[in-house]
Amino acid sequence: MHIEPGIVHGAKMALASATAAGAAGYSAKLVWADLKAHGAAPLALRSAIATVGTLVFFEVLPHFAAGVSEVHFILGTTLLLLLGTAPAAIGLMAGLLIQGLLFAPTDLPMYLVNVTTLLVPLLAIAALARKVVPAGTAYVDLTYKQALKLSTAYQGGVVAWVAFWVLYGQGAGAETLASLLAFGTAYMVVVVIEPVADLAVLALAKRCRGGLQGPLVQPRVFHAA
Repeated sequence: MHIEPGIVHGAKMALASATAAGAAGYSAKLVWADLKAHGAAPLALRSAIATVGTLVFFEVLPHFAAGVSEVHFILGTTLLLLLGTAPAAIGLMAGLLIQGLLFAPTDLPMYLVNVTTLLVPLLAIAALARKVVPAGTAYVDLTYKQALKLSTAYQGGVVAWVAFWVLYGQGAGAETLASLLAFGTAYMVVVVIEPVADLAVLALAKRCRGGLQGPLVQPRVFHAA
């Protein structure tokens, strides 16, 4: 989902500034709500975990170029379910920025584009989770079908935003469409694997229930809403 530098440029970057600011502004509201509900220390701890997790997902897990972008295992659904929407949003924004500063400075001009691509689908699945997961269900008790819906929605949102940015920045030429098709096809690997990873992490949390109680994870992981 790291869109290649130059795909969106010039005056067209104004839209990326607006979408990233909107997503960050809504995330700030969620951060404030989380701060009031759980306090500063748990929020800071979970945000730090999300940031480190994002860096690991981007830099350590397998990733490869495909068409107009790169394919990564983002595990955004895992971050959201375990840590909460606000820490996950902070972690994605901070992790992406740190990666650009330390490992991939050529990606920094596309930071706002990539922030939008990651953050808007995250905020969307936070709303979707309220419909997909019944109020009486703790996240450790999710079924594969429920995890698949959330993960597919997140990855589908990422692919949709990549497609939008590419068509917005480069137009709908034959070469552009072929590159988009290559990216979308490669991303199917992520769509298949990430729900399994989500469930594996939740299963591990279930086994470690006693050791994970407290500020390391959000309360909904083990307790029904």
